[in-house]
Amino acid sequence: MAPLLEVQNLSYQYGSRKALQGLTFSVEKGEIFGFLGPNGGGKSTTFKILSTLYPTQPGQIKVFGLDLAQNTIAIRRRMGIVFQLPALDKKLKVRENLVHQGHLYGLSGKELQSRIDRDLERVGLKDRQKDKVEKLSGGLQRRVELAKALLNNPELVILDEPSTGLDPAARKEFWGHLENLRESQGMTVLVTTHYLEEADRCNRLLILDQGQKVALGKPEDLKAEIGGEVLRLRAKEPALLAAQLMEKMNIKTQMVGELLQIEQPKAYQLVTPIMETFSDQILSLTLGLPTLEDVFIHKTGRRFAEDKE
Repeated sequence: MAPLLEVQNLSYQYGSRKALQGLTFSVEKGEIFGFLGPNGGGKSTTFKILSTLYPTQPGQIKVFGLDLAQNTIAIRRRMGIVFQLPALDKKLKVRENLVHQGHLYGLSGKELQSRIDRDLERVGLKDRQKDKVEKLSGGLQRRVELAKALLNNPELVILDEPSTGLDPAARKEFWGHLENLRESQGMTVLVTTHYLEEADRCNRLLILDQGQKVALGKPEDLKAEIGGEVLRLRAKEPALLAAQLMEKMNIKTQMVGELLQIEQPKAYQLVTPIMETFSDQILSLTLGLPTLEDVFIHKTGRRFAEDKE
């Protein structure tokens, strides 16, 4: 079976700045596929192209087997979109927002009312349908946005950083609704995020940095590529300690910000000999299993949060 989405050698420029450089990936039907990256990594540009807001530049995109550049309107009718910035009329009630969205889709009468009932039920807002949007929490407002995106019975839902600004509990709840849509409806979900814990919940993940593909795969597989544990050292003189670790113990380190990082199987066995030999130089030491941030560090040599917009 052909992928639901196929992207080949996609690039995009804003003047002389390259926002995307030769992206190639595919998305299978019924998976939650995430785009993870720091600010400026290329996530939002990818979202805008896939949601048909930006024209395609060099490269080819097929959605539902159709060429995006040649079949834009037909593809739009089969997608639902949730933008990063709110797109609700906060003075209207929840149901009134959905009614107006339905009219934009050409829906009316019993068919529209039936779909509104269904989607309010899907996102757990049936009991809040008469509330004004401005009275809702940020998390509930994002669920109204999701309900709007479902009205046209989309096969593909694309969301751009949908949980930005939400507290951790609201983010977790919102993601629960996305996972339920995938499991119960077989819906395909594309989502951009800069939250590592959200990226861990995706079936597969494309990590972007400076418009390029850093890594692609299941989160657990990407972390398994590092192997073993990750040991981080904060030292008085990091460069000196790195040189001594290599000279005296043949331990290779990576400088990540102000920390020395060691990635290797059974890294826990290094804790005692390192502390016995260099205790006077080490300020702190942490040991943990690899995370997606470690994947980013391993591929780029920088911490995930170092890049700025």
